[in-house]
Amino acid sequence: MAANLTPEEKETLITRNLQEVLGQDNLRTVLKERDLKIYWGTATTGKPHIAYFVPMSKVADFLKAGCEVTILFADLHAYLDNMKAPWSLLQERTKYYEAVIKAMLTSLGVPLEKLRFVRGTDYQLSKEYTLDVYRLSSVVTQHDAKKAGAEVVKQVEHPLMSGILYPGLQALDEEYLKVDAQFGGIDQRKIFTFAEKYLPQLGYAKRIHLMNPMIPGLAGGKMSSSEEDSKIDLLDSAAKVKSKIKKAFCEPGNIEDNGLLKFVKHVIYPMFKEGEVFTVPRKPDFGGDLVFAEYDKLEACFAAQELHPGDLKAAVEGYINRLLEPIRKIFDTDYYRELTERAYPAPTKAGKQPAGGAKAPTANNASAAGAAAGENTPDKLELKVGQILDAIKHPDADSLCVLTVDIGGGERKSIVSNLVAHYSLEQLRERLVVVLTNMKASKIRGVESEGLVLYAAGAEKCEALAVPAGSKVGERIIVEGFDNTSNPVPALNPKKKVWDKIQAELRTGAEGEALWKDFSLMTLNGDLVTSSLPGCNIK
Repeated sequence: MAANLTPEEKETLITRNLQEVLGQDNLRTVLKERDLKIYWGTATTGKPHIAYFVPMSKVADFLKAGCEVTILFADLHAYLDNMKAPWSLLQERTKYYEAVIKAMLTSLGVPLEKLRFVRGTDYQLSKEYTLDVYRLSSVVTQHDAKKAGAEVVKQVEHPLMSGILYPGLQALDEEYLKVDAQFGGIDQRKIFTFAEKYLPQLGYAKRIHLMNPMIPGLAGGKMSSSEEDSKIDLLDSAAKVKSKIKKAFCEPGNIEDNGLLKFVKHVIYPMFKEGEVFTVPRKPDFGGDLVFAEYDKLEACFAAQELHPGDLKAAVEGYINRLLEPIRKIFDTDYYRELTERAYPAPTKAGKQPAGGAKAPTANNASAAGAAAGENTPDKLELKVGQILDAIKHPDADSLCVLTVDIGGGERKSIVSNLVAHYSLEQLRERLVVVLTNMKASKIRGVESEGLVLYAAGAEKCEALAVPAGSKVGERIIVEGFDNTSNPVPALNPKKKVWDKIQAELRTGAEGEALWKDFSLMTLNGDLVTSSLPGCNIK
C-alpha cells in the first residue's frame, strides 16, 4: 500500500488525528526523498490498558505510510521516574509489553515488517551515550530540566536527581535511535521542545515531533493504569468490559470530556477498512440501527442528544470486544499467563521480600528479570563454575567416568558422569563446566556422586555446557530472573523430584544459548552460558 502513496498522501496518513506537529516542513522534505524514520517510547511500568490502542492506532498509520517505526521500551526511564518499577521486574515487563504491542497491532491488522523493538538499556549504558549525558548536563539548566519533565515525571515534594535526568535521556534517544521524528502524547511537548533546544548544542539535528491528544478515561480525566475504574485492561473478559463501560462517564450531549467518543475517533474509525461504517445497534421500536460513515456526524448526533448514551455505550462495547478478542486468544496459553504473573506479580505480604532482589543494571546485565519463584523454579538450583581436576574410568561401568571437580572455596566434588562417551579422559581434565552442587549424594553403580555436570544432549552428540570466557572457579551461575545468591540454597529433596521437573524445561535455544523456559543461564555479570548444539535438551 505505502509504495503506491504520494508524499502528500503519506503526510496525511502520518498526521491525521494528531493534536500538533512540530517541524512539518521538515517532514515534507523527508517524505519527498524517502520514508520517515520515527520512534515511540513507552516506560515499562504499569500494565498496558486499552488507551494504548490510541498510540498503536497512530503506529498503524505510520506503518501504512511506509515509515520505519522503532518502539523503545524505556526501562531505564521507568526506573528513573521515581522508581515506578524495580529493576527486578523490568525485563519481564519489557517482554510483556512487546507481546502485548504485537498482539494489539495484529488486532488492528497491521503488518509488522518495518517495525523494530529496542530496549533502552541496550544502548543507554554505553560509553558514548554516557558521555553525551555528561555533555548535556554541562549545557542544560536545572530550571529547563525540571520544566521539561513537569508533565510526565512524577512530581514529589523532594524530587530526586533522576527526574532531572529523564528529559535529557529522552532527547538523546532521538540521536541514538537514528530517527527523523519522535511521536508521543501532547503531555510530552515540553520534553520535545527541550530536545529541539538542546540537541543542536551537542551538534545533533533537531527532530520532527508528532503529538497525539490526551484521551479521557472512562471516568473522565486521564486514563490511568493505576485507576481501575478509568480503564479497561487488555485482557479483561467481555463481562468485565460490559461492567466498566456501563459505569463510564457519558453525559448526554457532552462531547468534550467523553472518553468513549474520543476512543471511537482515535482508534475505531482509523481501524476501519474502506467502506466500513460505525454502527449503533438499536431495536426497531427505538428507530432501528444508526449508521455513521464519518466520525463528525456521530459526534454531532450525540451533541444534539439524538443518540442516547446507553446506545453509544453498547456500540463501543461491541467494537472494544472485537479489538480485545484476538489479544485474549494470544494470551490464553500457559506461557503468556506465566509471563503476566512474572511481570505483574501479586503483591507480597507485609514483611516479605520478592524472590530475586532488585539489582540495578550494569553494562553487561542491563536488568535482572526478577520472576516469581515457585516450588519447581530454578532458584532451587545451586549452579557454579567448576573445573575438572581429574577424570578416571568408572570401575564397574565402561560408559561412565568419575570426575573430581573443584567448585571453589577449597571444595571438591566427586561426580559420576556419562561424558566419557563423548570426550576422552584427557579432554575432560582442566575443562571448566557448569556444576549442579546442591544435589544429595547418591551412589551410581556403586560409586558415590555428589553433583551433576550439565551438558547439551543432541541426537548423536553430547557436549558439556560452555561457561563464559573469563569465568572463575566457584563463580555462581543463575537463571535470568532467579538470582538466589543472597542466601544459602538448600539441598534438593530427591523425593519431590524437583531437579527432574526443572530439568524438563532446560534446553538450548536457536543460537545455542542455555535456557530454562525462555530465561538464560548466566553469570551474575550477565554473561551467557552456551553450547554449540542448538535446540537440545540440557541434562
